[in-house]
Amino acid sequence: MSATAQLIELDDIYAAREVMAGRVHRTPLISSAYLGQQSGVRLYFKLELFQKTGSFKARGVLNKLYHLSSAEKQKGVVTLSAGNHAQALAWAATQAHIRSTVVMPATAVRSKVAATEGYGGEVVLTAGDLLQTCLQIQQERDLTLVHPFDDPMIIAGAGTVGLEILENLPDVDAVITPVGGGGLISGVATAIKTQKTHTRIIGVEPEGAAAMSRSLQKGQPVSLEQMHTVADGLAAPFAGQHTLAHVQAYVDDMLLVSDREIIDAMVLILERCKVVAEPAAAASLAALLSGKIDLPRGAKVVCILSGGNIDRQRLKELL
Repeated sequence: MSATAQLIELDDIYAAREVMAGRVHRTPLISSAYLGQQSGVRLYFKLELFQKTGSFKARGVLNKLYHLSSAEKQKGVVTLSAGNHAQALAWAATQAHIRSTVVMPATAVRSKVAATEGYGGEVVLTAGDLLQTCLQIQQERDLTLVHPFDDPMIIAGAGTVGLEILENLPDVDAVITPVGGGGLISGVATAIKTQKTHTRIIGVEPEGAAAMSRSLQKGQPVSLEQMHTVADGLAAPFAGQHTLAHVQAYVDDMLLVSDREIIDAMVLILERCKVVAEPAAAASLAALLSGKIDLPRGAKVVCILSGGNIDRQRLKELL
C-alpha cells in the first residue's frame, strides 16, 4: 500500500470513462416501489451485477491496465482477490494480451475460481495471508501489482458508476454502497459529492468484516485477523490508505449489517426485482431496511447492487 494517500478528482473519473468507452456496459437504474415503501422512500437499484464479468470491478481494472507502461504490461500482472476483482483482471488482461496471476483465499467460491481461470488468469490458492502471498509472488516473478481497491486508477474507474447515477437521477438524495476495501464507495462518493454536496453517501459493511469502520475509528488503515461473513465480496482483510482518505473526505455514514439481514435482502431482491444479487451487493438494501438510516419520507435513494457472482450451490445454502 502507498504510504501517502491521494484523493482523485472529478476529471480523473471523466478521463476513466473515456478509457472504458465501448468496453463496459452502462448498467440500468431501476425502481422498486414495493421495496421502497418498506422504508418510506423512492427506491432505485443501480444494477452493476449486469456489468462485464458480473460486477463493477471491470471498470477500475480497464482504467488501471490502460495506464500501465509497456514494460509493466510485458512483465504480467498480479493481484489478490476473493473473486470479483480476480475475474475482472483476468478478463481485461487477457483482452490486452497480458499474463495475469491472481492470489485467492483457499475458501474462495469455486465458481469464482473457475470463472477467473476461464477468463485466462492463473489462480494461486492460499490459506495464508493474501497480501503477503501476493507480494511474494510479485517479487519472485517480477510482476506488476494491480491492487484490488487501493489505487487511484481503480478508484477513478469505479467512480464512473457515480457519474451514471447522477445522469439518470440528478436529484438523488442518498446513495447506499457496499464496502469491502472501499474502491467503489471512494469513486462513487467523489463523483457525486464533488457535484451534489447535499446527496448523502452511505457505506455498509458486514458485522464480521468491518475493516473500513474500524479504520475510521482509529484514523488509520486497520487489518483484520479474522473475518466471518456470507458476503465474501466484502471480506477485504484491510482498508487502504487511498480508500480511507476518500471515505474520510466524502462519506457521510458507515453502517454495519448482519449476515441474516444480508440474506433476507437477497431474497427480497430476487422475489421483487427478479435479479440475483450476491450477498455483497444485497448489503446495500439490507442497510436501508435495517432502520438504521434516517431519511426523509419520499427521499430518492439508490442502492448499488455491486455484483451477482454467486453459484447455484451457494445460493441453495443461503436461501
